[in-house]
Amino acid sequence: MNDLAQQFALSSLAQPWLPEALMAIAAILAINVGAYYLLRHIEKIAARTSAIWDDALIRASRKPLTLILWVAGAAFAIQIAHQHRGTPVPDFVGLVRDMLVVAALAWFLLRLINNVSGNLLARRAAGKAVDRTTVEALSKLGRVSVVILAALVILQTLGFSISGVLAFGGIGGIAVGFAAKDMLANFFGGLTIYLDRPFTVGEWIRSPDKQIEGTVEYIGWRHTRVRAFNKNPIYVPNALFTTIVVENPTRMTNRRIKETIGIRYADLDKMAAIVADVKTMLQAHPEIDTGATLIVNFNQFATSSLDFFIYAFTKTVEWARYHEVKQDVLLKVAAIIQAHGAEIALPTRTLHLESPADAAGAAG
Repeated sequence: MNDLAQQFALSSLAQPWLPEALMAIAAILAINVGAYYLLRHIEKIAARTSAIWDDALIRASRKPLTLILWVAGAAFAIQIAHQHRGTPVPDFVGLVRDMLVVAALAWFLLRLINNVSGNLLARRAAGKAVDRTTVEALSKLGRVSVVILAALVILQTLGFSISGVLAFGGIGGIAVGFAAKDMLANFFGGLTIYLDRPFTVGEWIRSPDKQIEGTVEYIGWRHTRVRAFNKNPIYVPNALFTTIVVENPTRMTNRRIKETIGIRYADLDKMAAIVADVKTMLQAHPEIDTGATLIVNFNQFATSSLDFFIYAFTKTVEWARYHEVKQDVLLKVAAIIQAHGAEIALPTRTLHLESPADAAGAAG
């Protein structure tokens, strides 16, 4: 090869270390090709299983593994060249190699987190019970942790003292904490939402303390976006959720029917039969949950009516369907009152007028 290089005036290629370096690069290329086809074969096998980790692990390792192999091959080729020349390998070569390896490992972990979270969310789209908010929170926390850990390892590789960096970060953190306390409060408020899960994306929430009501569209580290029923977006700082009461009607088990109905005083003798028939009707109604509290009782002698109340729960929690069931119940109650010859009371007032003779007698 040396003669061939000198013949074509390529004396720079007539180096004794060049064949070994080329062989090392060729070996790395062959290993990369073999690893590519091996991972493809393993990925096809993993795709047949229901586990979410195996195919995510294989897809995540493909590109970072290629980078690690090429970095190792290039560093080995440089080492061969310097050994033949009798010169020491520059320090920066080892530093660059180590930093690239750490970066490749961090890249692998980031890809693994993204693939696993993507697989979990795909299961949720397929109808399986997966909490989107928890998946997104854990994936964000995992990515932040990987980036911080990789940065610390790279600093350690470059010769910086990790203890000094952490101490400086602690002092700086105090200063930043005072300057950005609201931002930190929102961050920890978002963390509380992710951990306690009082609500998730897609649920309907409301707060009696604040004028907040609507569907949760997005939960971030700084704010939560709620879409009001008039379609306006409401951006709520996460710190606010640690100090207010939040109702989550989406998680209700039933919807309540609570109505007071009055009949005339003239129909007092029919009250017991009406109450009994209304209770029987509710117990037989297919949309009323008889396993929950069900009360129908004569309640009070009101100003112009005899009142009985209905307290029951529907099986449905859907808002529109609930009103259809409630309408049906009220119409059946009205039919029962009418069937007993009674009437629903209206506000009435009796006016007594004195005759002129009575007025004169009273005056005398």
